[in-house]
Amino acid sequence: MLQFLIVASNTRDIDTSLGSDARPLNARSVALSALLGTHPPSLTAHALVSLAEVFGINGGTMRTALSRLVAAGDVELDDGRYTLSERLRARQAAQDSGRSRADTAWNGDWHTAVATVDQRDLSDRRQLRATMANHRFGELRPATWMRPANLAAPDLGPDWVVVTGPSTGTAPDALVARLWPLDDLADRARDLSVRLDDADRRLRPDDPSEIPAGFTLSAEVLRFLRSDPLLPAELTPPDWPVDPLRERYEAFEWRLQHLLAPVLRAGATERT
Repeated sequence: MLQFLIVASNTRDIDTSLGSDARPLNARSVALSALLGTHPPSLTAHALVSLAEVFGINGGTMRTALSRLVAAGDVELDDGRYTLSERLRARQAAQDSGRSRADTAWNGDWHTAVATVDQRDLSDRRQLRATMANHRFGELRPATWMRPANLAAPDLGPDWVVVTGPSTGTAPDALVARLWPLDDLADRARDLSVRLDDADRRLRPDDPSEIPAGFTLSAEVLRFLRSDPLLPAELTPPDWPVDPLRERYEAFEWRLQHLLAPVLRAGATERT
């Protein structure tokens, strides 16, 4: 069964906004979302058109969106299948990591990445921010990024120095507070948990009309989980609400998959 985890995305940059943007998904977002949630990230046009119709998007609109995604280099077309580009496969890996806690032991070390040259054009800066978001680094100041070394550091190339070791001076808790808005993240996680519970109560196997709203909320949750810094236990605030949010999301997503499966099967039967 195809596993669709809808993740509305702006493929030009990584959106780490904490605000709600539960807006309807367009054809481009539906296609990218479906691919980001499929392992391996490859689907036929037939499957993507079937999914689009659930959202009230006609097949012609979806095919146009797919053509534009291929032209932009976001998606590759081969033998009738659409596959995520290498850059977006990196995003998929980062998305997947946000669905689990970071249980790797932490020895107190930090990664610090410092640019040795001025950052270049806008596309380079956007690519850098995407890379650092994927690896859950926080920006201490322009051209200086940090995070606890319980996760791996990225390979940033010759224009950067990445140092791993203990930090001195600023206390670790104070440093975390400078790098990430933990209070805002906690408030957002609590809000999303309440909304997931409410949406879960509305899901019914005999009512596919709830699929678009459910998947739009799913998109919002996954996008939020990518903003969680995945701190080690020693630096995670007590009663951190992101962890129970993950559990709620997994149960909700499982129900969405099963609600969507018969819709996709019906669409496939109509075209054969």
